[in-house]
Order: sequence, then structure tokens, then C-alpha cells
Amino acid sequence: MKRRLKKLFSRFTFVGLTIILIFLFEVALIVGAVYLALALFDHYLPDYTVYVYYPLIAIGWFVQLVAVLNVVNRDMLPESKLPWVICIVSLSVLGVAIYIVFSHNRPTRVQLKRYKLLHAHSQSFIKRSLSKEYLEEKLGVRANISEALYLSAPEAVAYESTATKYFPSGESFYESLLIDLERAERYIFLEFFIIAKGEMWGAILEILKRKAKEGVEVRLIYDDVGSMSRVHVRYYKTLRKAGIKCVKFNPFVPVVTNVHNYRDHRKFVIVDGKIAYTGGINLGDEYINKTHYYGHWKDSAVRLEGEGVKSFLLLFLGMYNLHNKSEEDYNKFIPEYEKSEGEGVVQVYGTGPRPIYNRQIGEDVFLNLLGGAKEYVYITTPYLIIDYRMREALCLAAQRGVDVRIVTPKIPDKKIVFALTRSNYLALIKAGVKIYEYTPGFIHAKNFLCDGAAGIVGTINFDYRSLMHHYEDAVLMFGTSALKELKEDFDETFAVSELQTKESAKRNVVFRWILEIAKVFAPLF
Repeated sequence: MKRRLKKLFSRFTFVGLTIILIFLFEVALIVGAVYLALALFDHYLPDYTVYVYYPLIAIGWFVQLVAVLNVVNRDMLPESKLPWVICIVSLSVLGVAIYIVFSHNRPTRVQLKRYKLLHAHSQSFIKRSLSKEYLEEKLGVRANISEALYLSAPEAVAYESTATKYFPSGESFYESLLIDLERAERYIFLEFFIIAKGEMWGAILEILKRKAKEGVEVRLIYDDVGSMSRVHVRYYKTLRKAGIKCVKFNPFVPVVTNVHNYRDHRKFVIVDGKIAYTGGINLGDEYINKTHYYGHWKDSAVRLEGEGVKSFLLLFLGMYNLHNKSEEDYNKFIPEYEKSEGEGVVQVYGTGPRPIYNRQIGEDVFLNLLGGAKEYVYITTPYLIIDYRMREALCLAAQRGVDVRIVTPKIPDKKIVFALTRSNYLALIKAGVKIYEYTPGFIHAKNFLCDGAAGIVGTINFDYRSLMHHYEDAVLMFGTSALKELKEDFDETFAVSELQTKESAKRNVVFRWILEIAKVFAPLF
């Protein structure tokens, strides 16, 4: 009861109600203006109403036609076009107004120019150390996947001189992170979707404050909406007073716009440019099972030590300087790395909204790995709300004999999203994909393992928000020790998960129809 009341009176609830009220107010203004205009015409020009009314109808149709043609010719996913056409056709001019407000969410020219300048600035500090020919010799056919990623995201340089360690739980990650934070000598950089007051963040914050006093440079980026119900609105000022250089990503402004969808969903820590962590774990107590809202919280992370950390460093500095409207010499942060032939290859990459990154890089990497899979593909994701090309790639892999397994939660954190996740089960199961639900509770890990030879650990969910709207990060690994540990974790996870069947996937028919309709509009949110 106490938790529900806290949510009811939280800033998150206030923000949601504010957006709804502003939207209803704008709709009321549009509808009111139309009715007032028609009433005035009808009252003052009764004899000429027909000459006004029908031209207005014709103009409305023309505006709808132009809007529909604009949707059809825009560079967006086909799945996104259909719901906008439905909205425009069914709601007439009001639908056009909604389309204009919510769909044209490109950054301003100034913002886009600044992003490109900073991106180019980052590239000047990073060079390929492994040639394409060497990667072909080392990775075989998978070298093409590595090269395709590098061409899409130039900071995603492939490195050998990097040790990897996989953590199958938030608790093991947390224990290791505290040790590395204590050892920091030059700087600590953190970028997280959620920071939440509690035992986990409290212990980390204590170290950060102490390190800042010792002269270690501490920087933090956290997402405003992600942390909205966890810390107060001016928390970044509190952290700055403690010596932490803090940036609140994309602060919420009560304006009805789709730009609010652009969230910083990344989760990583960099220590002295030599050590980095990433994975699904935010800085909140549920991630280390100190709170138990959804049963056992299953998460994961990976630790990098060596040259591969450089890509994380450039991702962070690019985002930090973008929001601080500054530019600095990144060389002062890049340490000397010991060159050594690692047991495998790592590539760190970032993804973001399509208007900025031009491609859905996260999904492209998944699809490339699926297309080259021979034996098995194992996936863990808290949400399974996928587009047509991802669904077909999963089905085609299963149909050609690849053992495709996906693990989702048994206990959901968001019931509507969970219902949409389950609505995708039947089509996948019919094609031979094995769907498991993690019975001890909620699985939040975002892992991908292909044939034991290639894998991904990062922040990318199998849903539209992660693949289309959010800023994300991940590590693509080939032949590293972390992959062996990841395989062991998958085997242990399957053992405590429940295999879904066609019968269990066939929910109530009416409910299934409702979900199918809802899925049409899923790409917009």
C-alpha cells in the first residue's frame, strides 16, 4: 500500500498527468476552433453555408491526402507508417495535427550539426588496430559482421588486447564494481538510465564523493525520465555540490512531443580508461535483490579491461560534451594500453535514435548474427515486442535447424508490456522457436549468444523502444572467455525456466485480438 501511494504521488505520475492534460487541452482547442468557425459561418452566412462547408470538407480531405503521402514517402519503418495512416484517416484533421506534433521528432539543425561535429571529433582519437584481413583470418565468416558494425558505428573498433569477465547476477557485478571504484586514480565516468536512492547507490555514491575529494575526476550522466521517481528533480545540483560533475540527460519539459522517447538507456562505468562495465544493471536496489517487487531479479553484466575500453570512453565523452555544449581534448583521458594478443576480439558500440544514427544498429547486429548462426542462438530479454524483419529472422533461423531459444520473465514489471510480449509467442513457437519464462521472477538481462563463438552483453532489449528510440550500448565479443561464462549462465537459466507451448500461447481469443490491434501502434511508443 505504501509503495502504491508513493507511486501515486511521484513526479512520474505528475508528469504523465501533465502530458495527458496538455494533449487534451490542445485537442479541445482544435475541436473548439472548428466548431466555432462552423457556428459563425452558419449564423452569419446562412445563405452561403453550403459554399463554405463543402470547401472546408474538401480542404480537410486534401490535407489528409497530403499527410498520408508524406507518411508513405518518409524514411521510416513500414510498421511505423501503418499506424500513422490509420490515425490520419480515422481522425481527419485532428489526426493530421497529432501526426505533425508526434512524428516529426528530428533534432533541430543546430543539434544535429553539433552531434555530427562531436562524432567526427571522437573519431580523430580512435584508429583501427586490427586490419580487415587479420579479422578474416581470426574470425572467418564472422569478420563480415565485425566489419559491417564498424562501417555503421566507426567508434566500434575491434580490439584484441582486452580481457573479459561475465557476471551472471547484479550481486556479483556490484561486489566487483566497488573494488574497482576504490582503485580509481585519475577518473570515474558513469552513464546510467536509472539511479535510485538506496543501499546500492548509497555505497557507490560514498566512494564517488570520497574519490572526488581526493582529486579523482568524477562525472555522471543519468536519464531524467528513467530516474524520475527515484531521485528529486534537482538531484544533479546536489551531486555537483559534492564534487561530481553531473549531467541530467534530456530533462523533461511539459510539452507534448515525441522527443521524450529519446532516452539515455545506456548503463556503463569507466575507471581510468582501463576498466569498464556494462549490462542490464542500473544503480538501484532491485538490481542486487535488496528489494523484491517481482520475485528474484535476474540480471547480468560484463567487465572489460584493456584497449576495448577506449570505445566506451569516446561514447561517454561524446554524450557529456554534447549536453555541456563543450569540446575537449580526449587524449588526456586515453591511457597507455599494454599490447597483447587476447584470446578473442571485442567491439564496443553505441546505438541511438534513427534520425541521428541513420540505421538501427542494434537490430542490424542481431540480424547479422542470426543470419550466420549454424547450431544455436540463445537470447534473454525482459521484453519481446519485435518488428517484422526480426520476427522473420528468428523464424527462418529456427526453420533451417538452428536451436533458437528466448527467455522472458515469468513475473512482469509492466503488465501491458508483458501482455504484448506474450502476444508474440505463438507465431515464433509455430516456426520452431523455443520460448522460456524465467520462473523465479523477472529477468532483465539483455544477452545474445550465437554458437558459443559470438555473443552480446549490453543494454538493448528486443523491443521498439530500445531498437528505435533509445541511446543504448553493448559489447560484441568473438571467442572471449566471457562467452564461456555466458553459456554456463544460459544453461542454468534454462534449467529454472518454463518452456512455453502452442496451447499456453493461445490466450483468450478476444484478448488476443485486442493485443494484435495494440501491436499495430507499438512502433510509435
